[in-house]
Amino acid sequence: MVEFVDINGARLAYQIRGPDDSPLFITLHGGRGFGDYRSDFKAYGPLGDRYRVLSFDFRGHGESSPTKPYTFEQIVDDIEAIRNHFAGEEKAIICGGSFGGFLAQHYAIKYSQHVSYLILRGTAPSYHQEEDAIKVLEQRIAKAPSFSVEMLTDKVFGAFESDLEFRLVHLAMSPLYSESFDANATLKSVLGNTYNAESHNDLYSEQEKYFDYRDKLHQITAKTLVVVGAKDWICPPEHSEYIASNIPSATLYVVENANHSVHLEKNEQVLSKIREHLSS
Repeated sequence: MVEFVDINGARLAYQIRGPDDSPLFITLHGGRGFGDYRSDFKAYGPLGDRYRVLSFDFRGHGESSPTKPYTFEQIVDDIEAIRNHFAGEEKAIICGGSFGGFLAQHYAIKYSQHVSYLILRGTAPSYHQEEDAIKVLEQRIAKAPSFSVEMLTDKVFGAFESDLEFRLVHLAMSPLYSESFDANATLKSVLGNTYNAESHNDLYSEQEKYFDYRDKLHQITAKTLVVVGAKDWICPPEHSEYIASNIPSATLYVVENANHSVHLEKNEQVLSKIREHLSS
């Protein structure tokens, strides 16, 4: 059941599962302006047998309050406040995918002393991933006939004029995310999502979109696992390869026949690798 906690002036929605005395495992969802905690909690919830799994909606996302500012820095500070609220001085395991992976890197650099393990799924170390996503889309455009390169560059990587436009574009691009697309399940999901064009647009503003952690990856001290689907279209595998080769002692795990939603498509396989990583 969803609960709420007041963090840095915002009211954040979350769910938590697992023994109270176990290590805190914080998941960071993807989707600037449209993602929420639900898919991560579904994917990583089974780890609640040994860890205290906490998934939450960022400010301006899902059921959390639309409290500005919508910036990388503010959300990362919210993550730290969440960790402190639930774990005190104890370190946390941070698991971020896609946009959540950008934030996870940011957090692991800024608050390195508070991260024990870092798990990055289908993400990138800089905004340069967008150039490669455009190239992949040009090759796979037939998978999403209602989507276009212009929608990706001008809307998804740019700005939406309304929440409705945001919802329609997301529906059009959805077939690209999985190797086993389910149209009926996707429609149900899109109808049940919250779309906040304002938070999306702010997080893709000139001040925010040009993030680049490449020169700081060596500062990450957490034991790191980088997971990526071999067919990831929006954060192609070479970006995960770069991350793994530049974080000291990081491990790269490429999952065959999986796309950006590798944690859902190959759930048991990914969870098994995470358990192995956390016990090493």
